[in-house]
Amino acid sequence: MIQAAIIGLGVISEAHISAIGSLGNARLIAACDTEASKKSLLPAGTAFYTDYEEMFRREKPDVVHICLPHFLHYPAAKKAAEAGFNVFAEKPLAMNGAEAAEYVKLEKTCGVKICLCLQNRLNATSETLRQVLQSGEYGRVTGLRGSVAWYRSKEYYQAGPWRGIMAQAGGGCMINQAIHTMDLMQYFAGSPIASVKGTLGQVLDYGIEVEDTATGRIVFENGAVGLFTASVANYTDENVELSVRCEKGEFVLRDKKLLLRGRGPGDQGEDRILASDSASFVGKAVYGNSHAKLIDKFYRALEAGGGWYIHPEEGLPSLLMIDAIRESSRTGKTVYFKR
Repeated sequence: MIQAAIIGLGVISEAHISAIGSLGNARLIAACDTEASKKSLLPAGTAFYTDYEEMFRREKPDVVHICLPHFLHYPAAKKAAEAGFNVFAEKPLAMNGAEAAEYVKLEKTCGVKICLCLQNRLNATSETLRQVLQSGEYGRVTGLRGSVAWYRSKEYYQAGPWRGIMAQAGGGCMINQAIHTMDLMQYFAGSPIASVKGTLGQVLDYGIEVEDTATGRIVFENGAVGLFTASVANYTDENVELSVRCEKGEFVLRDKKLLLRGRGPGDQGEDRILASDSASFVGKAVYGNSHAKLIDKFYRALEAGGGWYIHPEEGLPSLLMIDAIRESSRTGKTVYFKR
C-alpha cells in the first residue's frame, strides 16, 4: 500500500486526491496547506498540517505530491527529496530552464524517484498519435501547430495573486495554461529544438505582470516547423487543438479526438477518428483525464523498485521553449539552441 501525502490544496489537488482514492494500492495519509480551512477537502482520517516540514518530521509517506504555486515547486521538491521522499510533481517543473536544471539533479543526488505530471501524454489520443509517428508509416514530421484559446477573468488573478506576479508564477499563459501543449509539440516532433522566434503581449487590461497572449515559431533539428499560439483572452475555454503534418498524412487532436485528416480531389475528404479520450474528468476538463493513469504507473514503479514514469528532465524542453519565446520577444531576435 503506497502511503501518499499532498502539499498544497488548491484547485489542481482535487484531481490528485481523487486519483489516489481511486487506486486500490494507495492511501492519502497526510496533506498540508497554509489555510486551515482546506482540511475540509480531505478524506476522513487524513492528517492535516499547515507546515510541510512539520509533516515531513511526523509522517513517513512513500510519495509526496506537490500542488503548490510555481515558485514553490522546486524548493518543496528539494526539501522532500532531501528528506528521502519520492515526489510526484505538478507542472511546471520549475520557474525556468535554469531552475529546472537544478531540479533534474535531485533524483540522482538524493536517490529518490520524481515523476513530472505531464499527464496529457497518457491520453488515449496522445498515445495513439505517438505510436503512429514512431512507426514511420506516414514519414517524418514536417510541421506542427498548437493552439490554446482559453479565458481567465480578472477575478481569477485576484483570487490567486501569485498568478499575475512574474517572480511567483514564472510567466502567464505559456507556463500556466499552455505548457502541456508546448510539451506535446516537442514530444510529437521527436527532435530537439533548433531555434525559436516569438512575441508576448497583454491584450487584457488586468494590471498583471505576466503575459496573457503568446505566439512562437519553433524550428526543430529534424526540419519540422511548429507554430504555437496561446491566449487567455478568449470568451471561453475552447478545447486545445494540435495538428501534426507528416510527409504522407496529417493528424489533428481536437475535441478529445485524434483525427486522420481526409485527403482527396481538391484537398477534400472525410476525417477518420483514430482514437477518443474518455468523457470522464476530475476537475476542469481542460486538465485532461490521465492524472490517475500516470499516478498509477508511478506508484507501480515505486512498488517494483523501477519501471516507466516521466522523469524531470522530460520537462526541460517546454521550459526552454518558454524561456526562448520570452527572450525573443524582449530582443526581437531569433533564439538559437546550441548542441
